[in-house]
Amino acid sequence: AVLTGCGLTGNAATGAENMTIKLIVTESAPYQEPTKIAQKVLESEGWEVQVKYVTDIVQPNLAVANGEYDANYFQHASYLAQFTKDKDIDVETAFYMYGSPGGLYSQKHKTIDELPQGAKIAIPVDPANNGRALALLAKAGVLKVDENKSVIHLSQNDILENPKGISFTEVDQQSLSKTLPDVDAGFLFVRLGAELGLTPQDALLFEEDADALPFICVVAAKPGFAETEKGKALQNAYQSDEVRTWFKEYIDGVLPTPWDRDPVADRKTWDS
Repeated sequence: AVLTGCGLTGNAATGAENMTIKLIVTESAPYQEPTKIAQKVLESEGWEVQVKYVTDIVQPNLAVANGEYDANYFQHASYLAQFTKDKDIDVETAFYMYGSPGGLYSQKHKTIDELPQGAKIAIPVDPANNGRALALLAKAGVLKVDENKSVIHLSQNDILENPKGISFTEVDQQSLSKTLPDVDAGFLFVRLGAELGLTPQDALLFEEDADALPFICVVAAKPGFAETEKGKALQNAYQSDEVRTWFKEYIDGVLPTPWDRDPVADRKTWDS
């Protein structure tokens, strides 16, 4: 979806505008459904909530940065960090929503040791997720990579040793599950794996909590928004009991909700 200005200019000083929350959210169940629930909670408290649902992953941060929307909900913390650095904009994590760990899955092999010489592995094309499979393979001893690179900055350029001659096919996130039958293995987010009937226990390799830390999905806004009355109301609605129940019921609770973690402290940990 291509966004236009639509006459939105952020929050005016009027009372009506101050009680309006404008959100831009991706069209995907873990984002869209909690947003609908949060919207009802907020409206019951007297807020007006305007939501724009999109499929684009570029415009939401730009739209928040220029004041068209108060907050967005479509990305994990690593993508946000890379995007804001590349575009030189000031948008940050307001609060956490759900964790998005991932793993290396295969429909052809049952263990990582079964990967053949010259195996083909599908990995996400976007820089924020590109190195996750490489980090898993390095931890398992299949590859040797530059240990000075954190997982959020790791890429194929950092592979130092590849004794199996593994080749990597970079594909769009949403195409990873479709690509799985055509490769020896592929990296899937836990949600995409679950949609294929796969659990973390089915993975050849799966991220531990610390590995997946930069990939917690967030609600993002301009600096300071989280401390405002509007920001606190939005967080309380998104992290309400009703939303918690939805996550527990979605694909048997496969998505963790690490709401007690501190995004600021975590960022210092994984971006060091």
